[in-house]
Amino acid sequence: MAGSRRVAALDVIRGIAILGTLGTNIWIFTDPLGAAGFLTTPAPDSVAGFAETVLRFLTNGKFLALLSLLFGIGLELQYRAAVRRGRRWPGWYLWRSALLLVEGLLHYVLIFEFDVLMYYAVVSVLVAFLVGRSERVQRGWLIGAAALHVTVVGLLTAVLVLSDATVSGGAAASTDSWREQVGTRLTEFGAYRAEALFAIPLSTVLFLAGVRLWRAGALTAAGRVAQVRLMRIGLGIGVPLNLLTSFAGQEWFLADRYLAAPLVAFGLLGLVPWLLHRMREEAGPLRCGLTAVGRSALSCYVGQNLVCSILCYGWGFGLAAAFADARPWWIVALFACVCALLLLLASWWLSRFSRGPLEQVWHWAYQAPQRSRERVDATAP
Repeated sequence: MAGSRRVAALDVIRGIAILGTLGTNIWIFTDPLGAAGFLTTPAPDSVAGFAETVLRFLTNGKFLALLSLLFGIGLELQYRAAVRRGRRWPGWYLWRSALLLVEGLLHYVLIFEFDVLMYYAVVSVLVAFLVGRSERVQRGWLIGAAALHVTVVGLLTAVLVLSDATVSGGAAASTDSWREQVGTRLTEFGAYRAEALFAIPLSTVLFLAGVRLWRAGALTAAGRVAQVRLMRIGLGIGVPLNLLTSFAGQEWFLADRYLAAPLVAFGLLGLVPWLLHRMREEAGPLRCGLTAVGRSALSCYVGQNLVCSILCYGWGFGLAAAFADARPWWIVALFACVCALLLLLASWWLSRFSRGPLEQVWHWAYQAPQRSRERVDATAP
């Protein structure tokens, strides 16, 4: 029962993280310039500008970092399952990483410029070879990746501040043409995937941190001390720092998204299980919906980006241009509507099927070569 409760808690946290990533990405979809306009943050010198800055602060980078921590926990669970069953590691897990890379590439090209699945696929291969090593080795990699990440972000932030430069969003593609968007993603692959400079070292840190936190029991009912420590660091230190970087100006965008926000993610990872273990056992509709989103995380992640593309871009309903003068208020309404849609659809789907639609396809693709190999082994003399 304890294990099932822990897994159920993970599903809730994962559901929160998925909806939180929508809170970050929705600013991209609702910008009339699309991805090219996202990094041009509004000045908080008007009511609308101040409100948008606050709303961006609430989500920017935090839930992607939380998702990375959860991905590390998921990798640890896969490793434990393989050891328990006596299977070679990383073995078939590398095939999972390859499928994730293909999924991320298709998602990037066809739907969304700022896909994170490709980064996760690359980092998962590295961490898969580290998860079975000693704590000393893992700690060394974690510290090394953290030092590299902080150094790179710190130096680039210093350059931006001292030179009064800004972060560029890459080449603009007409949101009136899906084919043109796809073409720009292909021709500007290097520019749009330059985030790997920050995402890969940071994800390495967060994956390994997730592994270590799970082993320390930080997400269980008995891990209250660890949860309080996480909240003190993430909410007590991370939130004030994140507020400063959010309102400091566009030059601090990198520090805001890749240094301050991940600190807050640790606080969220402590806060959510701390709250869940104090709630009654009976799950209400919101918790059930979050659990369903967490269980179908891949489908909901891709689905929310597809829905927002159709609603906001010119080749769809063109809401981004139609409501450009109503920012940021209409964006809050759109976010709430898409979240409600995901909660309802995920709950409906999982009441009828055991996996989300993309999870089912992905599971079939993962199992296919293993079944083929088993048939070959069975017929071998």
